[in-house]
Amino acid sequence: MRKRVVRLPVLAIAGLAVLLTDPLHAAAEPQPGVVPAPAEGAVPSAAPATTVTPDNWTLTVSADDETQVAGPPLTTALSSREYVVGGVFSASMLGPDGQTVSKGSLEVGYQIGCGIDMSTSLGVSLTASAGLTPSLGPDVLDGGIFPSLLMPFGGGVTVGLKPGLITLAPVVRKEFDGADPFVSVASFRVTIDGCVGQSFIRSYATLIRSTNVSDSVLSYTGVTKSV
Repeated sequence: MRKRVVRLPVLAIAGLAVLLTDPLHAAAEPQPGVVPAPAEGAVPSAAPATTVTPDNWTLTVSADDETQVAGPPLTTALSSREYVVGGVFSASMLGPDGQTVSKGSLEVGYQIGCGIDMSTSLGVSLTASAGLTPSLGPDVLDGGIFPSLLMPFGGGVTVGLKPGLITLAPVVRKEFDGADPFVSVASFRVTIDGCVGQSFIRSYATLIRSTNVSDSVLSYTGVTKSV
């Protein structure tokens, strides 16, 4: 009786085994249900700001991919603050009948709120006082009265504090001639000195649309972050 030989597709099976065990190929394949990790210090952006000007232009300012990370300041003072910030700030302008030709400026920066301001006060200082006070007291040896001289000395610490302040830290002001300007910020450091206690930071973007006879101003303000 003649035996029947069955030939298996060895090469195809071997190739399939390599495909399943190759970590580089497996990493390249999209993983269903896996969400990319957010960027370090990612903060939510506020809703876009929009308005309609008297000459029927629709202006919009928005932000995306914002990040704010508190970093160590160059000084060792507890009253110094430093933040590493980033984000993409965009504006759009749409005129009547779809007009898009316009010009103006887009300014991007950050606002920092400080609970207590020491930058313009006396700060921390030592105080001291001394004086001479004459007095009369009994002489225990002779049973009489003898004069004495006292030298009182006192010391203390004075802390000069003022109510908090808000500091504006502009990053860039972009002059443009078009319809959709944007500013991209990455790894920008914002520093403030003389700040004691809790501090707050938020982004802002101000769009100015200019014509020969008018200016239209619209500002976006980001979400406030406590540091």
